[in-house]
Amino acid sequence: MTTEHQTIRHLTIYAREGKYAGWPANAGMWSWGNELLVGFALANHEELPAGHTYHRGSARQVFARSVDGGETWSLEDAIERGITARSKDHVVPEDQAVEPGPCPGGFDFADPNFAMTFRRMDDAGGTSHFYVTTDRGHHWQGPYAFPNLGFPGILARSDYLVEGRHELLAVLTASKQNRCEGRPICVRTRDGGASWSLVSTIGPEPQGFAIMPATVRLVSGELLTVLRCREGERRWLAAYLSPDQGASWRALPDPVADTGKGNPPALVRLADDRLCLAYAVRSAPSRICVRFGSPDGQYWSDERVLRANDDANWDVGYPRMLQRPDGTLVLVYYYNHALRETPSWRYIAATVFAPPANFCGT
Repeated sequence: MTTEHQTIRHLTIYAREGKYAGWPANAGMWSWGNELLVGFALANHEELPAGHTYHRGSARQVFARSVDGGETWSLEDAIERGITARSKDHVVPEDQAVEPGPCPGGFDFADPNFAMTFRRMDDAGGTSHFYVTTDRGHHWQGPYAFPNLGFPGILARSDYLVEGRHELLAVLTASKQNRCEGRPICVRTRDGGASWSLVSTIGPEPQGFAIMPATVRLVSGELLTVLRCREGERRWLAAYLSPDQGASWRALPDPVADTGKGNPPALVRLADDRLCLAYAVRSAPSRICVRFGSPDGQYWSDERVLRANDDANWDVGYPRMLQRPDGTLVLVYYYNHALRETPSWRYIAATVFAPPANFCGT
């Protein structure tokens, strides 16, 4: 583990006394040049004896938008933008709630202003739905029901790759046969979202879980996905490679052996075709880290700590990350200082940093 000495800046996207803001990984993050959009959950803070310190009945989804590459942010209400179906940590008033219905299809995924977000009802055997925008998230069309594809449930978060005007591949999480989360799956639409087919499952069904994939297309055209895994007391990140556009997958060496209490990955293919993998190690204190990978995903650098030693407890992370046109990386996650401040509100933070010019994989 090394601490990077290059310029690293920590910014606050959203923080309010008495509020709990968390889990950017669950909603998604998108960019159009220096215009960035990220979703997260917002609720009232509530001190609880265990678990997340938020009042579930007050939870709703919001967006934060930046038009200057992540330097400053403004908040947007997700319901006002069209995210109107109830979902996990999104309580919609009865007079505003919309039930997901069939998608008409025909969406142009190659539209430069396109984005898609997937939402799940729960973490077990529930259903999922999705929305589409063609104006950079100012208005979302939907909600559109996503099929369970023969699984007890679909626990979808936003991880997809555009393949053509009406073709899109998504890497999601399905319920295991015992209705617990979860195993990763690869799905595809060829008609602009009207219908979806199962392409493959990724790895064997685990005893614990393998969830929250982060997927990129490598310079070779192969697909690389990194998964959040749990088996007994062990928590780690696993990697799988597909040489055939998602039809089959083979395991690679684990890029991260230990994530503390467990945290999902954020994965970006950089402009120079190297990879950057971000994650939180949930412990007490916790830390925010990255590793840089070779263009083929076979080798990873030592862990580089971006943020640590500021008294964060385990309730942090769930990152999303994008690279700006100038090459700078913007990593978004939720954070706290609970080991020194009581009560300590959970807030949305960003770390802005540049990838090193050179690094060696381990």
